[in-house]
Amino acid sequence: MFSQRYERGSTIVTSNLPFDEWTGVFASERLTGALLDRLTHHVHILEMNGDSYRLRQSKRRQRDARAADTPANRPEG
Repeated sequence: MFSQRYERGSTIVTSNLPFDEWTGVFASERLTGALLDRLTHHVHILEMNGDSYRLRQSKRRQRDARAADTPANRPEG
């Protein structure tokens, strides 16, 4: 797929692995090298090192759920 798209169209690839660990995914150093060669030619690499948006959202939901379950928010009965 990557060879067919090479220099013909845009391709977005996301990964949480650094390039040097891609060999473990593709199981061939040669294949990984060829793939990275094509992917990194005429490329914009955006490296985002920060807190996970999903984790932050999950923690916020848990915090809001705990706040909603406080004695002041429970119905009397």
